[in-house]
Amino acid sequence: MAQDVLCEVNSCKYWANGNKCAASSIYVVSNRKEARNSEETDCKTFEPKV
Repeated sequence: MAQDVLCEVNSCKYWANGNKCAASSIYVVSNRKEARNSEETDCKTFEPKV
């Protein structure tokens, strides 16, 4: 399993310094029946910063 999950979405509440994701788990889904590239996926872990 990955040791570091990187994220550049600094409007997410799980974004941490160094573009790290501080969420305890990550949930990614496909926009299509079968994703062929990263643009066809979405991070469902995202929550906006308040």
